Amino acid sequence: MTCGRETITETGQESRRNVTINPPHLVSRSEALISETIFRFIPLERVIYLLPIVLFFISLFFGRYMMDPVETFRILVIGSANTFFDWTSTLLSTLSGHQVLLPSFEQTWGVSEQTVVFRIRLPRVIAAMLVGGGLSLAGASFQGLFRNPLVSPDILGVAAGAGFGAALGILVSGNPWVIQVSAFVFGIVAVAVTYGIGRVYHNSSTLILVLAGIIVGSLFSALLSLAKYVADPYDTLPAIVFWLMGSLSSVSNTDIIAVAPPILLGSLCLYLIRWRINLLSVGEEEAQALGLDTKRMTVVLIVASTIITASAVCISGIIGWVGLVVPHIGRMLVGPDFRKLIPVSAILGASFLLVVDDIARTLTATEIPLGILTALVGAPFFAYLLTQKKVGWA
Repeated sequence: MTCGRETITETGQESRRNVTINPPHLVSRSEALISETIFRFIPLERVIYLLPIVLFFISLFFGRYMMDPVETFRILVIGSANTFFDWTSTLLSTLSGHQVLLPSFEQTWGVSEQTVVFRIRLPRVIAAMLVGGGLSLAGASFQGLFRNPLVSPDILGVAAGAGFGAALGILVSGNPWVIQVSAFVFGIVAVAVTYGIGRVYHNSSTLILVLAGIIVGSLFSALLSLAKYVADPYDTLPAIVFWLMGSLSSVSNTDIIAVAPPILLGSLCLYLIRWRINLLSVGEEEAQALGLDTKRMTVVLIVASTIITASAVCISGIIGWVGLVVPHIGRMLVGPDFRKLIPVSAILGASFLLVVDDIARTLTATEIPLGILTALVGAPFFAYLLTQKKVGWA
């Protein structure tokens, strides 16, 4: 009987083992294999790269004037093709000396729909991607250069200089081109003065650059306050205040043509030297021991990031928190390696500002300035990162 009880007990144990232990083990293993297979063929970086493409098309038909997605896509493709054929016909006619007509597609939409897509939403969407991606890219580069996760693109005074330049342009002329050129020029001047102050000290320490940036930023902030003090309170002052809060409502195709080349060239420069930022982020002495010319690389990073930031600010105004928060999100997704962090920061920044701009132009009857929304989103999120102790480099 003892043997019988032992046999029954062993049989019961085997049946309980098959029921309670084996099935969960098999299910968790299959789930792990499925997830591993998915991320093997679709890495996280590729999913991130698809995000701005999806948001780009959503932003074109999303707004106060809702449009059919299929019709919007047809307007974008067929309208672009017809415009290309028209330009080609004009060019061939000029070169050949007689009129050349190329075939074109039939348009089944009205003039208002085409105007909304090509003259209002398309420039605004492209501007949001350029500004958001550029600011995030510059912020990530400056964080690596100064080895500080709390650094933003305006650390060297470019935002304060651009703000004063825009206010001066509004006071003098009020022409949009004058305002943008003045903002760009004074943004560059502010960083040049900052670097000049740093060159006075022969050690060229990054700490000296940060302190010089604080000095120059305070100086141009005082000049900006003076410009607002002497401005007409009923006409000029509201324009200055609105520009400082940041907006893409007045962006045109001409603005995109003007600022896209410097932003793209500066971004390409930072992308090509992104692996060297890894060396700068470990320390100046260590980077020099590894054979890196730190002075030259610092100048290249500052010039490229300043050109990107000044070009973005001159058409959008001052939009904060993008260059500070977005690189941390990228660091949480792909790690601290700048070879991956630089492109991912640009992609996330473009996507982030696209979403914020869609909210700004659809949430209320009057458009909300972008600087307000980015602060409302960025400040709580950054506070959350502080509580989770995820602000470091790891």
